[in-house]
Order: sequence, then C-alpha cells, then structure tokens
Amino acid sequence: MKRTRLALAATTATLLFSPALALAAPQVVVSIKPIHSLVASIMKGVGEPSLIVEGAASPHTYSLKPSNARALENADVVFWVGHGLEAFLEKPLEALPAKAKIVELEDAPGLVKLPFREGGAFEAHDHGEHEHEEHAHSEEGHDHAKEAGHTGEKHAAEEHEEHGGTDMHLWLDPANAKAMAAEIASTLIEVDPDNKALYEANAKALDSEIDALDAEIAATVAPVADKPFVVFHDAYQYFEKRYKVRVAGSVTVSPETMPGAERLSQIHAKIAELKAGCVFAEPQFESKLIAVVTEGTDAKSGTLDPEGGALTEGPELYPQLMRNLATSMAECLSK
Repeated sequence: MKRTRLALAATTATLLFSPALALAAPQVVVSIKPIHSLVASIMKGVGEPSLIVEGAASPHTYSLKPSNARALENADVVFWVGHGLEAFLEKPLEALPAKAKIVELEDAPGLVKLPFREGGAFEAHDHGEHEHEEHAHSEEGHDHAKEAGHTGEKHAAEEHEEHGGTDMHLWLDPANAKAMAAEIASTLIEVDPDNKALYEANAKALDSEIDALDAEIAATVAPVADKPFVVFHDAYQYFEKRYKVRVAGSVTVSPETMPGAERLSQIHAKIAELKAGCVFAEPQFESKLIAVVTEGTDAKSGTLDPEGGALTEGPELYPQLMRNLATSMAECLSK
C-alpha cells in the first residue's frame, strides 16, 4: 500500500511539474489560417488555438457556423486581422462577453500597412452603365496613372475606403508577421502569465525562423523578379514590395464580385501589352477566368494561395504558405 501511495505521489508530481506539460491553457480563437499558424507556433507546449475559417474557405465570403459561435462564446482571447478582412466577425465580436480579450492585429506596433491601389490594372470590377463615365473621369484627373500603364477607375478605391482603405493581407510581408507575432506573444503573456517562459521562448524561435524564411524567399524569387505577372485579386502588395517582384495587375480587387466582360477585356489587353509571363489563379475562386484572359497570349497559368486554403492548419502553415508563393512564382515565370 505504501509503495502504491509513493507511486501515485510521484505520478502526480510529474504531471504538475513536467516541463512538457504547461499549466491550464487559455481558450484562444483565431480567425484565419496564416494568423492561426503564428498563434499556434507561440502556443507550442501550452495549448492549441481554435480556427474559424477552416479548409479552403475564404474570409472574403465566409459565414459563421454554430460551432464557431460556441468557440467564440468560450474564448479568453480572440485574434483577428481586422474589419477590412473578416467582416463576418464584426457583429459576433461585439456581442462577446467582457471576459474575452479581442486583439485586432492590424493595430500591432511596428506593423507596416499599405493602402489599396487605385484604378488601372488594379480596378475592382465592372460597374455597369457607370463604368464609362468613371473611366473618363479617371483619365482626366489621373494622367500620372495613365502614363504608368494604369487606365482604370476611381470607384474601386471608394469602395475600399468604406473598409478603412488598407490592404489587409498584412502577413505576406514577413516583417509584418514578426510584428503580429510579437503582439500575439505579448497578449498571451498578459492573459496567461504562468506560461510566460514558454511564450517567450516560442516567440524568439519563431522570430528566427521568419528571418531565415525571409532570406530563403528573396533568393528563390530573385531570378524572376523583373518578369511581370497578373494575379486573380490584388492580395500580393506586401509580398511584391518586400521582394521587388512585378505584379502587373489583377483580374479583380474584390474577389466577392466577379469581373465583367469589359474588365476581362482590359486585363487581356494588359497581359498582351506587357508580355506578362504568368497569370495566377487562387484555389478558393473560379480559375476559368484565367483561361479567358490568357487566351491568345503567351502567358502561362499558375496558382497562388495567399491564405493557405490548400494547406493543413498548424504551426508549419505560415512558412509553407510563403515558400509556396515564392516557388509558384519562380517555377511559372522561369518556364
């Protein structure tokens, strides 16, 4: 009996003090896969965050499920990018109990934000009978855009101003990913100070991993950085500016709204004019439009996945997402 009690005491001590087992983890909910990956990396050894937008779903078109609502109701912390990306979360977050700490990562200290591009090759979509009137106004008021090869409209920018005017694909610059990771770690330490040492160690490791990833991507895309290409929607500004690649335009700015015939004709002409090497689809949206705009040109087609829709969620998703973008660009543009 004495031996049994000693064994039980030893087992209990192991469970309580083993470094592999952290104290009770906070309930953490994350909106989208790239951010979830950063949070999961920092929570290694503590717990696993819940993800809202799973699989190949897109935050641009997502509808909250009952299971998502339950996870939010029980959350201690919720991480999301912000109003301009996960609009479906605005009202549910407003209704959460006061105990939940809601962190809008677009406000992370040190994060660099870029405005939506106006007009031209990054015009959003066909605006019907108002299109020609807007186009004429754009040509009169924005000759500098025309000189740069941009001949589109003002209306797209006005639409995005309603969402704050910021391009919300912030994670596609590794420097921004590091800024968000620092804010995630700071928040988790505030909410769960008992696990501070683990959060700090994980954040430091992630920071180093992102630095190495940044250098790797720069080397991958350098040989094709001067070759123009077209993307499905204008999600790649941060990646473009970080690595000096040449995004010549997008089929649409807003993937919620498919482009009209005139818009597709404009992009087709732009591809031919610039001799764009590739046009990239995305797994969440219809790729048949890519065939339409590349028909009769020398442009090849490829796929880019800026939100990791085709990847398995978890700590490895963010570096894999970024590597995949670089590899897809390099492979398509070097053919």
